[in-house]
Amino acid sequence: MPKRVVPLIEVSGDARQRGAAYGEAARAEIRGSVEFYRDAFAASSGLDWPDVLVAARQWRALIEGSAPDLLVEMDAIAEGAGLHPDEILALNARGEIVRNHDSGFGRGRSSEPVDGCSSYALLPEVTGDGHTYCGQNWDWRAGVEATTVLLRVVQPPKPTIIMQVEAGQIGRQGANSAGIALNANGLGGRFEAGIGVPQPVLRRLILDSASLRAALQVPFDVHQHIATNLLITHRDGVAIDLETTPVAHRWGYPADGILVHGNHYQFGVPERLRETYRPSPVDSLYRVPIITRGLGLASGARDSAGVRKVIAETMSDHTGLPDSVCAHADPGRPAVRRNKTIMSSLVDLTTGEYRLAAGNPCENDYELLPWRLYDGPGGDRTTSHNNAN
Repeated sequence: MPKRVVPLIEVSGDARQRGAAYGEAARAEIRGSVEFYRDAFAASSGLDWPDVLVAARQWRALIEGSAPDLLVEMDAIAEGAGLHPDEILALNARGEIVRNHDSGFGRGRSSEPVDGCSSYALLPEVTGDGHTYCGQNWDWRAGVEATTVLLRVVQPPKPTIIMQVEAGQIGRQGANSAGIALNANGLGGRFEAGIGVPQPVLRRLILDSASLRAALQVPFDVHQHIATNLLITHRDGVAIDLETTPVAHRWGYPADGILVHGNHYQFGVPERLRETYRPSPVDSLYRVPIITRGLGLASGARDSAGVRKVIAETMSDHTGLPDSVCAHADPGRPAVRRNKTIMSSLVDLTTGEYRLAAGNPCENDYELLPWRLYDGPGGDRTTSHNNAN
């Protein structure tokens, strides 16, 4: 089977221009995403697509009030892709809709696991080349792997963003020209705190930030709908992990220059969940220590290539296969519920080099993108690129 080439899409201009260009360039992938979620919503929530679109509309006014440019961008994506605006809203609120309607959600344990993912940050004191690194294995439905795209958003005066997204979404995980990176993981639990912004909006607002303080401020200013973990890394060698919920946040810092997070609460289970909480997926409990132990070898690397080798080997670990750090689809599960690592990122925030493995990192090399974080509008041209090796 030929290896998939992930589309590289660059957009610029105002919100409408960016959205229209994105929708047109990723039309096939966006339509593929809609087709996948038609089936996935029915399987996980018993919702027909028209019901999904009705459910999505409740977020329109909220997004317009908190991030009006992003709503314009979403509507323009729909126009460019030849779809109804509610369909793009549904793609951007898919996690919120599923967990609102999941029949197991209100009993302390959802029958629909949260997004997977294993995120990490490596600071200069533990990397053999003295660089700052971050990235993640993005674990989600195998059926959406063919609908992922790489997006570069040029939007002065805001920072330029590079991110990997499900086609049609306006935010997920990535980094920007201000040297700020975001890696995110799903967290479970029901909080009944009223409607809040969907995750792609929250994450895009963080990536739109021009300073570390501004990026950290976003989840404290914006009321979100569901819980999520946000690992924010800065090129100056700072990493802070935020376990965020609709009612309260907790935070943690690196230990010996390493910060790793999975899909369970690592800094204390929120009070509202304490009596009923169950980690989901439970493999998060072993993925985190495996990655932490593996990344510890980066201090012995002699150069940047050696650090990247340590990261690649760590993120390819198969302990607990198929539910491993490098996750593989389990053929015993229904097709729409099969999870795997659909993409793995490796970002050198010191040089601005952004690498991606399209699929499982055990089978795909981390390939250097043609875009550097600090090139072009919003970038810091004083950053040296000559120390990459």
